[in-house]
Amino acid sequence: MATASPNLAVMIAAARKAGRRLVRDFGEVENLQVSRKGPGDFVSNADRKAEETLREELMRARPAYGWLGEETGEAAGTDGLNRWIVDPLDGTTNFLHGLPHWAISIALERKGELTAGVIFDPVKDEIFVAEKGGGAYLNDRRLRVSGRRDMSEMLFATGVPFMGSANLPRTLTDLAHLMPRCAGVRRLGSASLDLAYVAAGRYDGFWERGINAWDMAAGVLIVREAGGIVRDIDADDADPLETGAVMAANAEVADSLQALLRRG
Repeated sequence: MATASPNLAVMIAAARKAGRRLVRDFGEVENLQVSRKGPGDFVSNADRKAEETLREELMRARPAYGWLGEETGEAAGTDGLNRWIVDPLDGTTNFLHGLPHWAISIALERKGELTAGVIFDPVKDEIFVAEKGGGAYLNDRRLRVSGRRDMSEMLFATGVPFMGSANLPRTLTDLAHLMPRCAGVRRLGSASLDLAYVAAGRYDGFWERGINAWDMAAGVLIVREAGGIVRDIDADDADPLETGAVMAANAEVADSLQALLRRG
């Protein structure tokens, strides 16, 4: 992109700093000491250190802003207007298994509206960024969602619940409705990168239920700024950041995809 705003520049610098440390830890993944946080959801020392780095960098630059982080939770800001929404390591299970598909996600929200987003994949050195009204970019290349019109040629992504999740039956039903009609469905284990890939035209659409605001906030803005549609899956007037049920797609297939996912 031409010139990043001061806020976006802070976000990019913070993501790159945390990313360097995560890459080092990823190289030593077998030696990481991990604790189990919940079914199928593991938190590594790398995850915690990454959030500490991000919080230190972001809050040093903007000490009055609020905070919502996966590991450290929520804290109100003194300005009452702005809030960072941060996932320091989206794709933790991939990370812990040595799979090079994980990312750092940072979003900035002002008065409840997403204004900037950064998704950084340090292993591939791909950084997806967007600012409201300014378009979306991958490593300075302008992004546009795919222009495919025929669902039979389209590739979709989702997250398949695990370890007894209540959302598993619904997801299997979604797959049964969609897979006979499309070119394929991928499950790569990082919602932020799934959204970034929709913005880049690598996927034609993505959906998932039961995810958190920090998993999707940056990606929601990046998809929209790349010309895509982002909605709550089941309710027309709902905010997916609040419901945790998100669907993103190009404009050609958004209505058809949503109709299939609502069949239940």
